[in-house]
Amino acid sequence: MIVQDPLEGVLTLLDARGHVSAGLTAGGRWAVAFAAPDGVKFNVVREGQCWLRVGDETVRLTAGDCYLLTRPVPYVLASDLAAPAVPAGPVFAAAADGMAHTGEGADVVLVGGRFSFGDRAGAVLLDALPPVIHVPGDQADALRWALDEIGSELRSPALGAALVAEHLAVVLFVRILRWHLGRADAAVTGWLAGLTDPVVAAALRAVHAAPAAPWTVASLADAASVSRSTLAERFTAVVGRAPLEYLTGWRMELASNRLRRGDEPVAVIARSVGYGSETAFSTAFKRVVGVSPREYRRGARA
Repeated sequence: MIVQDPLEGVLTLLDARGHVSAGLTAGGRWAVAFAAPDGVKFNVVREGQCWLRVGDETVRLTAGDCYLLTRPVPYVLASDLAAPAVPAGPVFAAAADGMAHTGEGADVVLVGGRFSFGDRAGAVLLDALPPVIHVPGDQADALRWALDEIGSELRSPALGAALVAEHLAVVLFVRILRWHLGRADAAVTGWLAGLTDPVVAAALRAVHAAPAAPWTVASLADAASVSRSTLAERFTAVVGRAPLEYLTGWRMELASNRLRRGDEPVAVIARSVGYGSETAFSTAFKRVVGVSPREYRRGARA
């Protein structure tokens, strides 16, 4: 059996894509107010230092730092958070050669962009992450290659440079998640928290490798090399859902994706996610999603 990385499976399901935007140079006393981003925003401080404010949270950023904003909320970048903030729209509308500018001089240089996902990104991935992930420059060695390559491609006149930079941005996103999950105090919940626990992670890998398999708590416990009771207790404590409840939820995510994107008969989709009959699948789908598979498909295409 080929074991699939659960993170890879989720990012593939959500159609994760990177989008590199104009950079920002700033100098003197300045502040820029950004509207809530469409997707997950990221920025890297290439030179200088500044402040990031998101709601009540403030973060001091220095050269080499990187951050992700996982919620669609407004934010401010500034040399001085007490400075009057100008709206980001006009600043970036006036960008030249891929760089916007505010203030006097160029003490600070930032490059960034955003990540877009499918409709279920919040429930499946983003809600399990903290609103702000800040990677200090002295801990960003694993990100350095992707950051340097993105910068190189953005400066390059070579064919396909923008496309390469956008694919590299997805590499950056995965590496930031790896860094965050590897921290002892990583603030994550749900299945992402499960990836940090060796027992739960083994069960998750088994589910994601073969979601249609006739899993039981006992067989998942075998996959994790622990007792049935140990797996049930540990999985529920870490993920917040019982093992078979998680299995059903993941099967419904896979089925929902196929219902939105294709025209396969419901019976075919049912078999692909482990249900022997369309009736059993439809009952489970309505219990989890709230509507029948056919109603869901019609609503997704309305």
